[in-house]
Amino acid sequence: MNFMIRYFYFFLLLSATAFAQQKPGTVAVEPGVSLALANARSATISNIQYQVHFVVPAEKDSLIKGTESIGFSLSKIQGLQVDFKQNASHLKQVLANNQVVPVHFENEHVVIAAQYLRLGNNRITFEFIAGNESLNRNKDFLYALFVPDHARSVFPCFDQPDLKARFLLSLTVPNDWKVLANASKKDSLVKGNATTYNFNNSDKLPTYLFSFTAGKYTYIHKKISNRGMEFLHRETDSAKIKLSVDSVFAAHQHAIDFLENWTAIQYPFQKIGFAAIPDFQFGGMEHPGEVQYKSSDLFLDAGATKDQFISRSNLISHETAHMWFGDLVTMKWFNDVWMKEVFANFMADKVTEKLMGKNTFNLKFLRDHYPAAYGVDRTLGANPIRQQLDNLQEAGSMYGNIIYHKAPIMMRQLELLMGKTAFQNGIRVYLKKYAYSNATWNDLITILSNYTKQDLYNWNKVWVNQPGRPVFDYNIQYKDGKISRLAITQQSETGDKRIWPQAFTLKLCYPGHTKVLLVNAVNATTVLTQANGLAKPQYILFNANGEGYGVFPVDKMMMDRVYALNDPLERASAYINSYENMLSGKGFTPKQLLEIYIKGLDIENNEMNLRLITGYLTGIYWTFLKQEERMATHANLEQSIWAALQKQEMPNQKKILFNAYQNTYLSAGAAKKMYEIWQNQSAPEGVKLQEDDYTALALTLALKTDTANTILKTQLSRINNNDRKNRLIYLMPALSIDVKERDGFFNSLKDRKNRAKEAWTTTALAYLHHPIRQASSFRYLDESLALLQEIQQTGDIFFPQSWLSAIFSNYNSAEANAVVQRFLKSHPNYNPKLRDKILQTTDNLRRAQEIVH
Repeated sequence: MNFMIRYFYFFLLLSATAFAQQKPGTVAVEPGVSLALANARSATISNIQYQVHFVVPAEKDSLIKGTESIGFSLSKIQGLQVDFKQNASHLKQVLANNQVVPVHFENEHVVIAAQYLRLGNNRITFEFIAGNESLNRNKDFLYALFVPDHARSVFPCFDQPDLKARFLLSLTVPNDWKVLANASKKDSLVKGNATTYNFNNSDKLPTYLFSFTAGKYTYIHKKISNRGMEFLHRETDSAKIKLSVDSVFAAHQHAIDFLENWTAIQYPFQKIGFAAIPDFQFGGMEHPGEVQYKSSDLFLDAGATKDQFISRSNLISHETAHMWFGDLVTMKWFNDVWMKEVFANFMADKVTEKLMGKNTFNLKFLRDHYPAAYGVDRTLGANPIRQQLDNLQEAGSMYGNIIYHKAPIMMRQLELLMGKTAFQNGIRVYLKKYAYSNATWNDLITILSNYTKQDLYNWNKVWVNQPGRPVFDYNIQYKDGKISRLAITQQSETGDKRIWPQAFTLKLCYPGHTKVLLVNAVNATTVLTQANGLAKPQYILFNANGEGYGVFPVDKMMMDRVYALNDPLERASAYINSYENMLSGKGFTPKQLLEIYIKGLDIENNEMNLRLITGYLTGIYWTFLKQEERMATHANLEQSIWAALQKQEMPNQKKILFNAYQNTYLSAGAAKKMYEIWQNQSAPEGVKLQEDDYTALALTLALKTDTANTILKTQLSRINNNDRKNRLIYLMPALSIDVKERDGFFNSLKDRKNRAKEAWTTTALAYLHHPIRQASSFRYLDESLALLQEIQQTGDIFFPQSWLSAIFSNYNSAEANAVVQRFLKSHPNYNPKLRDKILQTTDNLRRAQEIVH
């Protein structure tokens, strides 16, 4: 009887629970942050104020304790979900409006019952143990990196971009640590071995932009043009510090000056600060007041090339542009994350244009964006710029080369379509209207439509909402040696009927002169009537100005004369287009194109172009040649690169060629030459090699030797900086000549803690799967794919893509392709975004089956 009564009450409880879960207007409690939950909260929650205190012990493995209060206003009383991606043991106490409430923890959320809430002002208080994953804890420093939805893995919060809040932060850290956060420091208190720093209230921020770093840093403060700037770094190389620090401050000032002028809005946050993080996951992250950068991208040495200096300036301009685009005005939902990235890249390019001149800008824009965008847009996994996102836990899959590189191309086409002045005026209105708030792409298009007669909505469909690129072709007819009709056609690469409205040029080349024609391609067929009556050209250069997007015809006669083109931009456009045609099975075979690029090694005198063709050359050499072709080619390639190195006069070009030689050499003679350079630390004449260069050379030597050696141990003894020592120690097992040790390294990556430093992990994987080692590393492929979903769940935003790229980039065998196809076939319901990442990163492997085999 007692059993029956208990069973009856249990049944009633289940029924009540089930009924409660089905109430109209309630949102399901599910992992992540669903779009439904985000919409429900943004409709009822406002005026959010966080007050958070973290106690950070000196010992890396000790727990970080936290206390927090969240003040907010409610317009409707109902059960409230607060995001916290930890297990229940991390929650010590929860109070709602000064009442202790039961800890109801479900599917990564703390659920506060409606009975503890009230209309208007509320306050929830937590005592908790902070999650470590997104605090990136190292031996003597840490940094908070919460993009896109990782704040909830550290502390309870409303982790969505359209619930902007102010953050009142305090940090208790060891006495010898420095700190930097979004807001300026208010005061500090020393107590024993620890110091508590209290910060002023921050500007309004989404949770993904809330951040801080603390640790053993060097602190620098400078005042430039009446602006105070703070800088934390861990660099120990005095030459790098001397060469870089002033330039880093100046680059921030130049970017701020330009953006204030272009937007007509003053720098929108209370302070300027930045930190150089060793082996940071990305190039940079735009937290206002505490921008985080990869240290190696800021601290350059005497051997750095001009291209590296331009890239540093561009990176700083990119992160600074985010202060207006993404931080001041933030996307409402992460499906529009591309908006902040496209404007950051677009505006950074404009800063580069002002600093470096229009010609350098145009060439850099072409080289930086087009190959990277094509690398995704040509694949079977291509995604549109704007994507669907149902849950923030998949927001990381939004990132990639489409939003970073295709989107700026699209934005330049939009600016050309509207006109620069109209475009700028529209953007200024957009920034002022949505300042310190949120907006969508449709909000922006609505504003821009007021500044143009063009149909932006239809233009938007093909450029923004659909993936892929056009393939252009042409038909030319002659009569009496003159052009009677020249027509340009375009269609989707996948065969469907779509038109990408865009403008570009083609150049008709004659002995002693040329004729440039503007193509305004707004239809499937564009007839160039201005060509009628012109003499028959020797050859045609398509997309001569580099502004068109797609696959353009390649005139083989033009490629025979490509190095005679005077304009570096035109040569770059030809290099890129010939490579894209090769991948499409048109124009040239890999071996033919390799020969063309080799020919240019001692002719091409533009640094950016030389870097472009050596990159293509290396890719073809390792990925699109059979093993026997490579072995038959390497001696000539080594000789050609070394001869070009001797012939080129500029140090930057020599450095690029030395790196190409290092990446491609295979012969015993070349190995001996490179070993002596490393051993004696004696670079070839005109080439500047520094510590990082010798470390990279040591890694290459270890990779390409099959005999026991102590190269890496010797190099380790030469390094003084502890962060760089630790990196090399991590990489060493992946380069061991002992297969069992390499097996052990790969197996160790199954444990999350061993892949915490993502930059280290992907570098190690690239060595592990280098073509020289693929015979033994091939067996890791199945398990690498099997780990992908876990890596997406536990890693940062680029890790799934970079994990796959590091593993599969240089495979071309039928066996490796079979592994991929078998995996995709056996997982028909696989996460579609991860499936696309697999298709993107294995596209060269797929194409190699036709091009190589």
